[in-house]
Amino acid sequence: MIAPDWFREDRLPHIYCAGCGNGTVINCTLAAVEEMGWKRNETVFVSGIGCSSRAPGYILADSLHTTHGRALAFATGVKLARPDLNVVVFTGDGDLAAIGGNHFIHACRRNMDMTVICMNNQIYGMTGGQGSPTTPQGAFSTTTPYGSSEPAFDLAELAVAAGANYVARWTSYHVKELTKAITTGMQTPGFAFIEVRTQCPTNFGRHNKLRQIPDMIEYLRGHAMHVKKYDRLLEEGKPIPEGTFTVGELARRNRPAMGVRR
Repeated sequence: MIAPDWFREDRLPHIYCAGCGNGTVINCTLAAVEEMGWKRNETVFVSGIGCSSRAPGYILADSLHTTHGRALAFATGVKLARPDLNVVVFTGDGDLAAIGGNHFIHACRRNMDMTVICMNNQIYGMTGGQGSPTTPQGAFSTTTPYGSSEPAFDLAELAVAAGANYVARWTSYHVKELTKAITTGMQTPGFAFIEVRTQCPTNFGRHNKLRQIPDMIEYLRGHAMHVKKYDRLLEEGKPIPEGTFTVGELARRNRPAMGVRR
């Protein structure tokens, strides 16, 4: 149960489309914040541009709603200037991996002490349903009307390779697991990256025959495979179903971090 003092009641009801998974991600994040015992005056939420980046506007704490793709750059400045603050970044796949891609890999490399939650709906949901760096091959969007011909980024694996101390991936269906992963990320010094595969019925679903909300949630649940099972199937030489993506904890390590509280 989320304490009502974390929500800005004057900004409700929200502007998210019916069936959007972003509200679920916000709830899971605030549940993790409560479990950590953080206080509003010690916590800052940072975001860029996009559906996901509207999240701080509904939270009763200091926040920065920044320019497109620059959330991690602003968050880095906050953390270096005030290492005593808890910094949480909300971002989307377009904001993080397209215009913000360079900031993403270098924030991981520097291992900045912040928690980054990426709401990955695999499309530009706010600006017209264009294909993003995570749009699957063959998927339809307004800029890929014949199906995307490009391979998609695996954001979680990218964060692992770039040096983040903690990396996990879940979906908006896996509410308990997601909340636990965000909590663990907040407890881990250094850069914590949690990717959340979430539904966008309005744009991704509409273009890809998943317009009904339960259909898209079931798609996410049905194509998610725990990383331990995935690795076991690979070791045994067994086939991996098409469209499968891994969920679970992909990295937890103790590299030196920047911006850690003094």
